[in-house]
Amino acid sequence: MSIGLLGKKIGMTQIFNNIGEAIPVTILQLGPCMITQIKNIPSHGYKAIQIGYSETHKSNLSKPQLGHLNKVNIPPFKYLKEYKIESTENFKIGQVITVNQLKIGHSVNVSGYSIGKGFAGYQKRHHFSRGPMSHGSKNHRQPGSIGAGTTPGRVFPGKKMAGRMGYKKVTIKNLKIIDINSDKHIVIIKGAIPGKPGNLISIT
Repeated sequence: MSIGLLGKKIGMTQIFNNIGEAIPVTILQLGPCMITQIKNIPSHGYKAIQIGYSETHKSNLSKPQLGHLNKVNIPPFKYLKEYKIESTENFKIGQVITVNQLKIGHSVNVSGYSIGKGFAGYQKRHHFSRGPMSHGSKNHRQPGSIGAGTTPGRVFPGKKMAGRMGYKKVTIKNLKIIDINSDKHIVIIKGAIPGKPGNLISIT
């Protein structure tokens, strides 16, 4: 995995190309992020970079989190994320990573949490078909049978039932970078990404 950036989703809009076609785009604010830890094979068994995003007050962190950052004289960050990499030679602790690492036309993978829908029923959550709506039917939106009776005498784990819908980790791959504003740390990518405006997202 290549090193990535943390940021937040600003929102969606559309832009027009040279021949007047409307392109749906998502605006992201990425970084600046700081390298807080470098992991290598002798110490951890693998090579990785840990980055911090969104500087915060130290009272918002626990003592173990503060101790981890104070050990290398890094300011307190609200979010930490690790990216596995092939080589750690070009990185050092305290190095700042910005959108200048990205280029227009490149493709990125964007990960985030989808919008939470709350407690949803069978039809909305799993697209079950409804029962008959005629008079006399007492099965309209019920799930129907959920088990097989005496054998096995239980409901198998993973059964599709009503429950909390959404707020799951989703990754959208190969989204094209349309434009970059280095001064405001803004990146415009083609297409939609998971989550609400303001949600934390990760790109690689």
